This record gives sequence, structure tokens and C-alpha cells, in this order.
Amino acid sequence: MTERTVRTLPGGIALLLALGLAGAALVTFVAGLPPHVARNAAAHQGQIAGVVVIGSLLGIGALAMLAGMFTISPNEARVMQFLGRYVGTTREEGWRWANPLYTRSSISLRMRNFETSRIKVNDVEGNPIEIGAIAVWRVVDSAQAMFAVEDYPSFVSVQAEAAVRNLATRHPYDGQDENLISLRGHTDAVAEELKREIQARCKAAGVEVLEARIAHLAYAQEIAQAMLQRQQAGAIIAARQRIVEGAVGMVEMALSMLSKNRIVELDEERKAAMVSNLLVVLCGERSTQPVVNAGTLHQG
Repeated sequence: MTERTVRTLPGGIALLLALGLAGAALVTFVAGLPPHVARNAAAHQGQIAGVVVIGSLLGIGALAMLAGMFTISPNEARVMQFLGRYVGTTREEGWRWANPLYTRSSISLRMRNFETSRIKVNDVEGNPIEIGAIAVWRVVDSAQAMFAVEDYPSFVSVQAEAAVRNLATRHPYDGQDENLISLRGHTDAVAEELKREIQARCKAAGVEVLEARIAHLAYAQEIAQAMLQRQQAGAIIAARQRIVEGAVGMVEMALSMLSKNRIVELDEERKAAMVSNLLVVLCGERSTQPVVNAGTLHQG
């Protein structure tokens, strides 16, 4: 079932028609029942009955025009049913009129925020974490929202929490591998993936997910301290790896430039010593103390 549009009349036109019908009913009673007819009712029973029927129908028509009036606010829709059958939806804001026999249900089309509760779940590496998210959504198909699910706001909230739980189980909390998407290190990619999953789950309810982002992310209390130490150790290892990679590149560049410019000719033993010294200088945590060689190239 998808949304379809039902036609409605402007409320001003409906009011004019109601006043016209009411005036016609009054004229019918006044003109159709003059004093001489009222005094001699027995002789004019047919005329009186006709006037009463016509006037009553006109009066009922006026009441029906008044009963069918309603108003629609901006970003609001009215879903209409007739004897349990879906007729259509109108989104025309303002003062409107529709068949008074229609059952009209209001549904908001405004954007809504939903924040999931903090869920404890294991990430892809088995570490228990706490995670929560915020989703921004709105109704785009009123028929699906009203008839496809029992309670669409509750449906969205449950599906959003399920999507957050499923997302957390597919990614690590944190990772040193840049090619691996982690919950903490790749927020934009994770947010886009979360949005797509919630949208896929809520599509049947006529809902569009505009944005979804992680609002809370932390290790569970029982492992928080241990995982903090693990993060620090991982960060130190990653930093050391970068330092070593840079130092090797600098040593290679230094040897290449010395050989290219023929500044000094070094044998393999001296190259090894130079590489060792440069690596100590470049990779050491503390500042090095230079030793000045006052002798020859091969003597200290």
C-alpha cells in the first residue's frame, strides 16, 4: 500500500455552499408554507410533505458541508478512510473540506529526533562496548506509516536500536589498520553505514532517515582500564613504526647523496657503522651526545 492523493475543496467554498443550502432551506420553508397553507393543513398535506422533505434535505446538505470542514497545518497530512477502506491522503495546508463520511487521521510529516539507549554489545573483536546513536527521520509515505506497521514511532526506535547493535558487531572499536573501518576512527563512514541500515529497516514504514550518527561510544566499565592501556601500547607501537620507516628513508637518502656527490667513499663496514649511528640518533627517545672524531677516517 502506497500513498495516493485525494481531492479536497477549499474551506471558503464549502462555507459558501453551506450558507447557500441553509438559505435555500429557509426560503423553501417560508415560501412553501404560506399562512393559508398552514391554516388549512389538512387540505395541503402533499404540499406540506414535499416542502418538509426538500427543506430537510437542504438543511442536511448544509450540515454536511459544515461537518466536512477541517484544517491542516504545515508539514501535516490527513489520511482518509471510508468504511475501513483507504481513500487517500491530502497534504494541502489550510482550511479544507472533504466528504464528511470519511474518517480523517492526522499524521505529522515533520522531522523528528530519536536517541537510542546506551546498548552494551561486543564488537567484532569480542570486546564489550557501550554504544548509542541519534537518528533524524520523517514520514514520507503516510499510507505505509498508518497501515503497514502497528505504531511507526515505536517501530523506528526498535529498528534503530537493532541497526546500532548490528553495526557494532561488524566493526572494531578501534584499529591501527587504516584500511579497516573502526567505530572510533572512521566516524563519517560509520555514520553513513548506520544511516543506510536504518533506512533499509524502516523503509516498509514509509519513513525516510535523514541522518544517523553515533552519540555515545565507550568501552564497558569492566574492561575500560585494560583497553586504555592496550590503546596506549598500540599507539606507541604505531608511532615507533612510523619513526623507524622515516629513519630508514633518511638513512637511505643520506647514503645515496654521499655516494652520488662523491663526498666520501665508504666501505661496507663504515656504511654499517654510519647506518647504526644514524638510526640511534633518529630513533632514540633522548637527545644524543655527539662524539667528535679528531683522527683520520679509520682512527678515533
